[in-house]
Amino acid sequence: MPKPVSFEEVLEVRDACLCLHARRAARALARRFDEAFRPIGITNGQFSLLASLNRPGSAPMGAVARLLGMDRTSLTASLKPLERDGLVRVEVDPEDRRGRRLRITRKGRGVVARALPIWKATHAEVEAALSGVSADSLRRGLRALE
Repeated sequence: MPKPVSFEEVLEVRDACLCLHARRAARALARRFDEAFRPIGITNGQFSLLASLNRPGSAPMGAVARLLGMDRTSLTASLKPLERDGLVRVEVDPEDRRGRRLRITRKGRGVVARALPIWKATHAEVEAALSGVSADSLRRGLRALE
């Protein structure tokens, strides 16, 4: 039986754990962007998904899942309300009938166009709040962990 973990060790985890701090920061950012996007009726996750589809043509489902750091099951669940609201279409891949391709609709493009200025303003506020931390350095560090 391993020795019990001391309270001091628990505090060390609380203070040093990169995973804990990244998760807390991610949740705080998600809440901030969710609140900013609330007037147009989308979440930050939906904005990211719609923005990733705002391209000419359709995108393979697997590529979108990789871009967003999601598994296909989570992506499928995230697509359902967007598809129901007419913002996204899920189509059979003509090259592989088992696969699916995702296409943003005209209505979805309109939502992205309304959301982008909100994202830009909120993002600028977040970067300004970093106080002494370079946003570019933070992005590089986070990408290195992917």
